[in-house]
Amino acid sequence: MKTTAIFDLDGTLLYTLEDLTDSTNYALEKFNYSKCTIEQVREYVGNGVYKLIERAMPLGAENPDFRQCLETFKSHYKENMYNKTRPFDGVLEMLEELKNRKIHIAVVSNKFDAAVKELCSHYFSNLVDTAAGESSNIRKKPAPDSVLAVMKYFCAKPEECVYIGDSEVDIQTAKNAGIDCISVNWGYKDTDFLLAHNASVVVSSCNELLEEIVK
Repeated sequence: MKTTAIFDLDGTLLYTLEDLTDSTNYALEKFNYSKCTIEQVREYVGNGVYKLIERAMPLGAENPDFRQCLETFKSHYKENMYNKTRPFDGVLEMLEELKNRKIHIAVVSNKFDAAVKELCSHYFSNLVDTAAGESSNIRKKPAPDSVLAVMKYFCAKPEECVYIGDSEVDIQTAKNAGIDCISVNWGYKDTDFLLAHNASVVVSSCNELLEEIVK
């Protein structure tokens, strides 16, 4: 059994796609660019909000409006990130059971750090021990920096840890950190995609996930 479970946030613990889409389109419309569909945003997420807006805008980061558009997105999202966001089915019960079993719980995300901490506090206040998002002083996933910092925080050995996520970025992050990975298929990438990107274990429910963590 693992002693430390490290989770991705968007698409793993929380359904955030609609709020991300709304904030993306708010920013794009403000600068007179075409809106994205929810399926386009699903493809763009996973590498942080910089990459999300870069992928959503014509010319990406070379667009002269890019920086202002990114800041507009961040400001709008901070005020609207609770509108349609919710934990996936079974997540709260699964986290509570991990907590009951004395397993450390952390969140490591590429979402900007302030939003990660706020969302975790709002939805998982007594369940997540520590949470970290993208910031200027640490490399984002798939770099292992944040995961390694969590392992150090808990004094946990690699074999005692598992990273849980919904994307190829999460699979690579776990590999780079030298720990096991469990992929979930209820997020932004399906089973076929995850297996094609070297997922070793794919689960379809929080009950399955819990069994994999504690076995």
